[in-house]
Amino acid sequence: MSSETMIVVFDGVCNLCATSVRFIYAHDRAGKFRFVAAQSAAGEAIQRRVGIHAIEEGTVILVKGNRAYVKSRAALEIARHLDGAWKLFYVLRFLPLPVRDALYGYVARNRYKWFGEKETCMLPSASLRSRFIE
Repeated sequence: MSSETMIVVFDGVCNLCATSVRFIYAHDRAGKFRFVAAQSAAGEAIQRRVGIHAIEEGTVILVKGNRAYVKSRAALEIARHLDGAWKLFYVLRFLPLPVRDALYGYVARNRYKWFGEKETCMLPSASLRSRFIE
């Protein structure tokens, strides 16, 4: 894994999260992002290493080098590295963190109700599977 590689730890049974992974993949031509479900053995190991439990804290985790980003910081840091105009969302970092995280938390708390959940972790397509950490 290069120093440019970033790891997205996501809730593997969340439909919104799975859709987000596919979105990131589609807008990351350089292949900077790798993905791991929080519920997998590799996901659990990464969460232990960074000291954050994604499901309990209701967040995606972005691991970039030795730093771990959560909640709105993770989402904006991901947007910053996407192809095209999506990186413009990074300008939202100027909103106060409590406001950004409150909005993020509201969506995170309601993600299953609004978008549903799977009984098992998402099964990535063959092309996406190459970007998953097992």
